[in-house]
Amino acid sequence: MRITIKTIGIPAFIAIALGFAIAEPGHGQDIVYQPINPSFGGNPFNSAHLLGVASAQNKYKDPNAITSQDPASQFLRTLQSRLLSSLATQITDVIFGENAQDSGVIQFGDQVISFVRGVDSVTLTITNNADGSVTEIIVPLLQDSSDEGALLAGLGQ
Repeated sequence: MRITIKTIGIPAFIAIALGFAIAEPGHGQDIVYQPINPSFGGNPFNSAHLLGVASAQNKYKDPNAITSQDPASQFLRTLQSRLLSSLATQITDVIFGENAQDSGVIQFGDQVISFVRGVDSVTLTITNNADGSVTEIIVPLLQDSSDEGALLAGLGQ
């Protein structure tokens, strides 16, 4: 509440001394909460600053992070990546290439990849024999207008 002193022909210091102060209600405004974090509706320009502050305070180090700058380690990682990429290309050619097969099983190491071609998709099942985990991926097949007639003819319509 704000108090304003108004006097009637009497100087202000005398009015205060005499107790002639007249209280007037204060005029305020509502308090409005504005979040800082843009994730909660705050200003989107705060995100870079907040990320920088959080990164500076982060003391966690990933135990699985590869921090070795040893050239032999880098070469080994690059070689492994290239071999896996080549293997993925060969598997893709077997499934989707010019002489695509309707089904098959590909095994390397502890991984077994089986695939089955359906009418509108290919289902890949990847089994890891080391830990028993199974991952299933369904890849839709691209169908253009020339394939639709052949597809309908194959279905007897």
